[in-house]
Amino acid sequence: MTTRSSIMRRTVPMGAMVLCGALLAACAGAGGTGGSSAHSINVLMVNNPQMVDLQKLTAANFTKSTGIKVNFTVLPENDVRDKISQDFSSQAGQYDVATISNYETPTYAKNGWLTSLSSLAKADTAFQQSDILPPIQQSLTYSGKVYAEPFYGESSFLMYRKDVFAAKHLTMPANPTWTQVADLAAKLDGAKPGMKGICLRGQPGWGELIAPLTTVVNTMGGTWFDKNWTAQVNSPAFTKATNFYVNLVRAHGEAGAPQAGFTECLNDMEQSKTAMWYDATSAAGSLDATGSPVAGKIGYVPAPVDQTKNSGWLFSWAWGLQKASKNQSDAWKFISWASSKSYENLVGSKLGWSRVPAGKRSSTYANPKYLAAASAFASATKTALTNADPLNPGVQARPAPGIQFVGIPEFTDLGTKVSQQISSAIAGQTSVATALKNSQALAANVAAKYAAK
Repeated sequence: MTTRSSIMRRTVPMGAMVLCGALLAACAGAGGTGGSSAHSINVLMVNNPQMVDLQKLTAANFTKSTGIKVNFTVLPENDVRDKISQDFSSQAGQYDVATISNYETPTYAKNGWLTSLSSLAKADTAFQQSDILPPIQQSLTYSGKVYAEPFYGESSFLMYRKDVFAAKHLTMPANPTWTQVADLAAKLDGAKPGMKGICLRGQPGWGELIAPLTTVVNTMGGTWFDKNWTAQVNSPAFTKATNFYVNLVRAHGEAGAPQAGFTECLNDMEQSKTAMWYDATSAAGSLDATGSPVAGKIGYVPAPVDQTKNSGWLFSWAWGLQKASKNQSDAWKFISWASSKSYENLVGSKLGWSRVPAGKRSSTYANPKYLAAASAFASATKTALTNADPLNPGVQARPAPGIQFVGIPEFTDLGTKVSQQISSAIAGQTSVATALKNSQALAANVAAKYAAK
């Protein structure tokens, strides 16, 4: 949740996002109504860099070949989620296609807000649904049918400065445990002037602090709810994991940790302010991009574990087709193009292979041009994605799918409120015990709705 999610992903200023005019075939205003062409669709999407690239390429490629004009409305993550929820829940049909994640997809599908894409994908042999990475496809599936197609996917892993490790005569384990990571963080403090051992998100938000913390909870034996919908937020395992996380970031984490999210940790890693960083696999493309001050200096290993074999999260920005859309055929043509291998090749040839929206197709990781540009992290990313298991992320059965979140509509509010409590503990304004006691009450209120069913 580059994620960004959100979970979790670097954004750019809004002024750069709304690329109206000749560059695009058309660009909708805030309402997304971009014209009356018989072949025109309205697309509502998050303002991530990969989507900016899509805007740049749509008119001269997709519209030119299909005659379908695409009217884009682009908003920051929190705003776009609200607007998508409003339009899709009311089935207003203002937007034909929207970027939704694997968090929203099952709920939207269950509520009847999405068109199933299974038959469309099956009929479109060029799309090659079988090429989609199984964990990504499963996360976008409900009752055996695919309801969204991925634009890109991400998991999480541990990033570290190979040169700093060498200078300190330290070795990163091939599959580190969290205990080993904490020990390394202590030894890496001050390895360079002002450098801290590790960066971990402390910024409030269900897609910020809660994402990495929940993976730690999972691997240390905890869960938000047991299989019977009993809240477990102040259980011994959840408490152990939260204490570990809070203590680690307070002792060896980045400056300003309570306000640090994905973007802040990315900046700290690029500026040599931290020696390690546990976060989204999508960060690697920025760290090893041409011009990055740390390009070639970063190593990548799987997400640290404790009681589980794997602990990387799973997230995808994907394309959902509103059931109320009157442009189903044209909308599918756009979705199939934006999620295709041919689109990845277009990005690679026009903008550079490091900017390919990867993490969704097996074929991407067999493409020699992409592998040459992403040699430092491609294998580690694919391994993390392949090993992610949203149905069984911990040591016990769960009542809802999800690794870094709980796949229920209430988690947006619950996760955000709990994150505020834990961020306060990181800031030293409250204790972990008090934070989790308050959070348990919030989780119990949510659990009661489901246990009663």
